[in-house]
Amino acid sequence: MSVRLMLASPAAAYVSVQPDPVSVYAMSSGRLGAIVAALLGLTGVVIGGLALARFAGRIGTGPGRRGAIVALVAGLIGMALGGLVVATADGGLGTGNGLGGGLVALLLGLTGMALGGLTLARSRRTV
Repeated sequence: MSVRLMLASPAAAYVSVQPDPVSVYAMSSGRLGAIVAALLGLTGVVIGGLALARFAGRIGTGPGRRGAIVALVAGLIGMALGGLVVATADGGLGTGNGLGGGLVALLLGLTGMALGGLTLARSRRTV
């Protein structure tokens, strides 16, 4: 009888340590941070794409150098916030701690930085 009690106690302790999952409708700090980071990363992607198109002469005139710098900065901030959310998430995907949104923010920030860097490199090469 004591062997069964000894084997069951570590499992019970493990279950009691697990964080409670966040409600589907609750806005946790992890979710909010992931949303802000993803929006910043998406802003970097959109502005970087527009700056690259402007550089190619499809939209407006001018090299789009300011847009490239804004895309780099927005992408960098989005990646930093996304990395912070991923590093501080308590549970895995689906627990409501913003891990999925943080990973999306990392990818969007990286894409925004790549587009901004590409535009900046092209503007330096031709000017």
